[in-house]
Amino acid sequence: MNNRRRLIIALGAGALAAPFGSFAQQPGKVWRVGFLAVRSRSTPSDPEFTFDAFVHGLRGLGYVEGKNLLLDWRSAEGQNERLPALAVELVQAKSDVLVATGTNATLAALKATSLIPIVMIGVADPVGNGLVKSLARPGGNATGVSNLIGETSSKVLEFLLAMVPKLRRVAVLANPTNDSHVVVLKQVEAAMQKRGVKYLPVQARNAQEIESAFAAMTRQNAKAVIVPLDPHFQVQKNQIVELAAKHRLPSIAMYSEYVEGGGLMSYGPNRPEYFRRAAVYVDKILKGAKPADLPVEQATTFELFINRKTARALGLTIPQSLLISADKVIE
Repeated sequence: MNNRRRLIIALGAGALAAPFGSFAQQPGKVWRVGFLAVRSRSTPSDPEFTFDAFVHGLRGLGYVEGKNLLLDWRSAEGQNERLPALAVELVQAKSDVLVATGTNATLAALKATSLIPIVMIGVADPVGNGLVKSLARPGGNATGVSNLIGETSSKVLEFLLAMVPKLRRVAVLANPTNDSHVVVLKQVEAAMQKRGVKYLPVQARNAQEIESAFAAMTRQNAKAVIVPLDPHFQVQKNQIVELAAKHRLPSIAMYSEYVEGGGLMSYGPNRPEYFRRAAVYVDKILKGAKPADLPVEQATTFELFINRKTARALGLTIPQSLLISADKVIE
C-alpha cells in the first residue's frame, strides 16, 4: 500500500500557481539563469532526478535551452569552499535569476549579490539561517523551496525504531561544512532524548573521514546510523552503504537513492517535486514578481523506501506497519 505523507503548507500555494505551458514574456528575449550547486549536474548517483526535474519544469513553462533560455551551470564538485567564487562568476555573467541548491550555495549567492533575484532549493531552515525574514514574506532578494529536513528527523527516528525496536545507541553521520546539518542534528538529538536513545554524532567531510567515522561508530557501540541529506554523502552513497553493511549497522538516510543503491531505509522529501516547483519561481520572477513578495514553499511529499534484501542480510524482519507505510519496497 502506498501511503504518501503530505505536509500541506498554505504559504505560497496560491501565489505560485501557474498554468502548465505558460510562456515567458518578451518574445525574442533569451533569459540567463545561473545555477549554483555543490554537486555536478551529471552526478552518477542522481541521474534521473532533481536537476533534470528543474529543466523539465522550465520547459513546461515555455523556456527552452538554446531558444529563449541560457542555463549557466556552476558546480563546486563537492567542495563547499568553492561556492563563493562560483557565485561571483554567475553575478558577473549578468544572470537574470540565480538558482541555488542547498543552504551553503544560497548563502554564497546572497553574499555575492543583493540585487539579482535568487531562487533557493532544498534549504532546511531558511529563516533560522538568515536567508529570509519569514516564510510568508521573505523580504529580500531570495525565496524558494524549503525541504523541511530538520522537521522530519523525528519521523526518521520513528521508522528506524520500528525496524529495530530495542535501539538505544544511534550514530548520526554529519558533514561539519554543511550548514543545514546544524538544524538536522538539533532536531535528531531532541527526538532521541524524547525516546531515551543515546545520541552519537560523528563528523565526516570526505571519503577518508567517512571510513574513520564508521570505525568510530563501532568503537562507541552504535547499533544503527542516520545519514542526513548532504551532497557529498550522496556522491559517496556506495561507500556509506558498504560501510553500514560491513559494520552491520541498520541505517536510514534522508535521500531515496541511498536505498536504491543498497541502503536499508530512507525517508525524506520527494526532491524532483521541489526542483520542479523552483522552476515556477523562476518563471514568476522573470515575469516581474519580486522575491520579497513570493512566500517560501515547503516540501509537501515525503517518501519511505525500504530495501528488503538489505534487511534480510542484517537479519531484520520488516514489520507489517512499515511495509504498509512504505512508498517503495525494493526486493
